[in-house]
Amino acid sequence: MSARIRRTFDPLHVADYRRYFIAQLISTSGNWIQNVAAVWLMVSLTGDGLAVGLVPALQFVPLLLLGQVGGLLADRVDKRRLLLCTQLVMIVPAAALAVIAFLDAATPALIYAAVLLRGIAMALDGPARQALPIELVGPDRVVGAVALNSLAINASRIIGPAVAGLLIGVAGIAWCFVVDALTFVAMIVAVARLDPARMGAPARGPRQPHAIRAGVAYVRRTPELLIPLGMMALVGLLAFNFQVLLALLASTTWGGDAWLFTAMTMAMAVGSIAGAVAIGGARDLGPAALVTSAAAFGVTDLLVAASPTVAVQLVALVLLGAASVTFSSGVTSVLQLRVDPQMRGRVMALYSLVFLGSTPFGAPLLGWIGEHAGPRAGLALGGLAALAAAVGAAVAYRRTGGGPPVPPVVRPRAAREREPVAA
Repeated sequence: MSARIRRTFDPLHVADYRRYFIAQLISTSGNWIQNVAAVWLMVSLTGDGLAVGLVPALQFVPLLLLGQVGGLLADRVDKRRLLLCTQLVMIVPAAALAVIAFLDAATPALIYAAVLLRGIAMALDGPARQALPIELVGPDRVVGAVALNSLAINASRIIGPAVAGLLIGVAGIAWCFVVDALTFVAMIVAVARLDPARMGAPARGPRQPHAIRAGVAYVRRTPELLIPLGMMALVGLLAFNFQVLLALLASTTWGGDAWLFTAMTMAMAVGSIAGAVAIGGARDLGPAALVTSAAAFGVTDLLVAASPTVAVQLVALVLLGAASVTFSSGVTSVLQLRVDPQMRGRVMALYSLVFLGSTPFGAPLLGWIGEHAGPRAGLALGGLAALAAAVGAAVAYRRTGGGPPVPPVVRPRAAREREPVAA
């Protein structure tokens, strides 16, 4: 195993993070099971495209409204207790959907209510989830931890839908929600077992009025945070809505069926896992790495758009998956490493807002472009957006001097006494 790959998996030597990573993989897979099952349940009830589209959209609306509140909570309260509370709350909508599915009493209103409650909990849960790994592994391993998180997310994109399809076909849709509810137990156990004495917990700043506004102002006056967030805002809006365009590619461009769409999605997921392993081995990520990864994202997106055959396109999608996760993991790592610890929760909430919150706005636009100009045009627009982000960031970094280097971090004694890392 190369030194680069060893650095990627280095955080797994920390017992607390290892349990947290496994729980993340299980919990995120459960989230995909719930997403597939809820959409399929709505399809079976209404067959209406707008009604079905509202199901995933309602998970993002609370993020737009409450994301910064979740970031403030992550900066102000014990992240362990916050995550335990949100995980317990998210069991409720999963259990409710299971009950109404078993009783054959599902209605669109009940599904919307359950999905909305889950979205509220996720908006408060997300910033703490993203800010916690650096406290578990320390700054020297955070790049690997972020990459492993991306690996878990992309692996769950394969595991979750596959399990959902199997359960729907063999046991019935209600069992999807039962399994989803059970996946939260893994996260609850992992978080409950975290040892606060072994965590390098950041200092909490003094309470102040307008704390959320202070977080936004902090980012605006900190170029090494503002530039990556600006890149993610542009790329997230126009280039990260792959599910919409891949579905159109499979059905309209190639005249394929659900199996072709699944193959395209899995090709991207395989590339994403490879990209996560590669980026996790980086010792540090700076402006040059972000600009390069954004440019690679743009080039591979254009390559997918121009692919003349299905076979070529599947290969290009593997490359696109690797480039996309390299870019997103790079942005996350830079934010984690360069942020003031007292502001980490609010900054990561802004990241979630520009990454996930842009999806409801970009998806309809790219869907409209894909319908009227073809999905290749939508992919090309995403590629050009990523290239524009690379060029804009290069200019901005040049004007600001590239941002200051990451300051040396003195790790707490408890963090230094973690399990030894294999040579």
